[in-house]
Amino acid sequence: MVTLLTGLLTVGTVQAQESSFPLTLENCGQTLTFEHPVERIVTVGQATTEILYALGLADKVKATSVWFTPVQPKYQTVNSHIPRLADNDPSFESVVNQHPDLVTVQYEWHIGANGIVGTREQFHDLGIPTYVMPTDCVGKDNSTGMDGTRLQLFSTQWLFQSVQDLADIAGVHQRGAELVDQLKAREDEVKQRAHQLDSDLSAVFWYSSADMNVDPFVAGSLGAPAYMMKQLGIHNIVDTAEEWPMKSWESIAKANPDIIVIAKMDRRRFPADDYQKKLEFLHNDPVASQMDAVKNDHIIMLEATEMDATLRMIEGMEKLIQALQDQNMVEE
Repeated sequence: MVTLLTGLLTVGTVQAQESSFPLTLENCGQTLTFEHPVERIVTVGQATTEILYALGLADKVKATSVWFTPVQPKYQTVNSHIPRLADNDPSFESVVNQHPDLVTVQYEWHIGANGIVGTREQFHDLGIPTYVMPTDCVGKDNSTGMDGTRLQLFSTQWLFQSVQDLADIAGVHQRGAELVDQLKAREDEVKQRAHQLDSDLSAVFWYSSADMNVDPFVAGSLGAPAYMMKQLGIHNIVDTAEEWPMKSWESIAKANPDIIVIAKMDRRRFPADDYQKKLEFLHNDPVASQMDAVKNDHIIMLEATEMDATLRMIEGMEKLIQALQDQNMVEE
């Protein structure tokens, strides 16, 4: 039996040790209590899917949804046997029909106060608990649009908390602790390498655009890409707290960033989801093509999941610093 109560908006905090049950934790405004380890999980968001795979919990995942890029090669075999409810947004009914005892959520705009899949209360009324990654609720206001507005700079501690919470809920506390330690070590190594970079570098992260002729969605000043840039000592030319604000190419060109980071993804919700169209635009648009980053070919491509609050953002930081070093953007 799962009890759902109202709680404070805090990072999930486990109230038991070593995944002993009953287990109670706080999660994005809800207090969740689990009487035993969950066995049937449906994921709404690729980030939670890959966390569960990394924890060795693929056998508990009964269906997935919301995919931006192909699953990591090391998980292709296990993933191929798990039903995919939708590449993008699953229906409420399709999730419920899997009879989950937990639904994991990457974004509150899918399952939250105004969730397009459903509200948490709708699931909880059916006795199905929902776990939202703290990366999308802590220090963030999601009432301001689909992507929301950050109230404070993103931190990987919220990503690590997501890993540990999911491990505890599934009864594998130690696996979570070990994975978190590995991720922290990799991030620390990136930070050490960052000391070699030019201290005056600036960048813009271009995620997508609703149309090729309108303002692009770029990384705001407090989200996961902003955190990545801060750790590498790179100045973000965008100063708004929106998660993915729209900025005109004229304003971006005026700021003239040293680096342009573009997202690659399989999703095709918008025309600019296609990275090749991004590159074509940059080299042919009369405004964008005049930026130094374009002229000098300082364009770096990351998987969309590597510039978002996922396990892959650590790999994104590793790829980014390697690309900058390969392009000799280091202190003389």
